[in-house]
Amino acid sequence: MQVFRGVPEHSAHGCVLTIGNFDGVHRGHQALLAKLVALSRATGLPSAVLTFEPHPREYFAHENRPRRLTSLREKIQLLADQGVDRLYIGRFNSRFAALTAEEFVEDILIRGLCVRHLMIGDDFCFGKGRKGNFAMLQAAGREAGFTVESMQTLAHEGERVSSSAVRAALAEGDMPHAARLLGRPYSIRGRVMHGDKIGRTIGFPTANIQLKHRSPPLMGIYTVSVEGLADKPWPGVASVGVRPTINDAGRPTLEVHLFDWDQDCYDAHLKVNFLVKQRDEERYDSLEALTAQIARDAEQARAYFAQNPL
Repeated sequence: MQVFRGVPEHSAHGCVLTIGNFDGVHRGHQALLAKLVALSRATGLPSAVLTFEPHPREYFAHENRPRRLTSLREKIQLLADQGVDRLYIGRFNSRFAALTAEEFVEDILIRGLCVRHLMIGDDFCFGKGRKGNFAMLQAAGREAGFTVESMQTLAHEGERVSSSAVRAALAEGDMPHAARLLGRPYSIRGRVMHGDKIGRTIGFPTANIQLKHRSPPLMGIYTVSVEGLADKPWPGVASVGVRPTINDAGRPTLEVHLFDWDQDCYDAHLKVNFLVKQRDEERYDSLEALTAQIARDAEQARAYFAQNPL
């Protein structure tokens, strides 16, 4: 997949395009992208996705912005996995936010991306004040020579599939529900960083994985599998939180204790799949009390894998 920062001023080559934030690339996104790729192959035009950085709701909401399900790097990988040919990452800033719906159609869709077929979600709005909608796109398409198709929101077992629904499932600790909405276990990818190495002094060494955002969509202790170390997923137990017993610095960290793993994994880029939530993060009066609880967490995770081998 080709990745472009920004939208070109002019393109002479047509494309089949969809637009959206695609946070999480859940089952609804996947259904839309599958149709996009199929149409691309049928027409011989490249499939293209236009997404935004930062998320428009992050730009407008500031402190009330939604917790991201995926970092930009994760989203790029997930979109590539769906077979998309091109990804355009539009910088969402004051200039972009000020574009009227008419300017968006002319500058972005027609001149910038040379859209030939546009596929959008049924709730897509765009332009300053969100005044652009499906009917406006259809009218513009008839005049400029591109077709527009809307994709109805996907329902799974009677529930609307959305990024908000995934966030709600993660906040509730319902990992199987989140996995059903995503079509896969929820995961976080990141590079293993050097930590303070307290884990190894208490018998539970951990891989400290860099979190790209200060507000991950889940917190607590989890049974996990880890990809990127061996030719198969590796079992473990993970903590996402602020480590109140150690330093309570306020910035969330992701620490994974890998079962029966004794090799150095610094700088490895890992994917941590969250399978079961065990409990919320707690503060303990002593390091000894924390160590005893970690041992119980590890035992619970090992019992899960004994029943559900990887």
